[in-house]
Amino acid sequence: MYIRHMFDKKIIQYTVACVSEFAASKNLTERQAFDYLCNHGAMDFLIEFYDVEHTLSFDDAVNDLTLISKKNGGNIS
Repeated sequence: MYIRHMFDKKIIQYTVACVSEFAASKNLTERQAFDYLCNHGAMDFLIEFYDVEHTLSFDDAVNDLTLISKKNGGNIS
């Protein structure tokens, strides 16, 4: 149970950091970025592929989130 908790904590910390980086790069508030990413499937992507995404730079992660969001109807470049 402790290991699972630590893994969940790492995912949460990573997703919070990615949302913050996305927000900063797109001139959004963190709340706006979170809502946008949720509405366009990018948060699901980030969690599902955490094992790969967390090994990338934040710039790469923001690019991936942008591409996934666009693929799902988002319009922020």
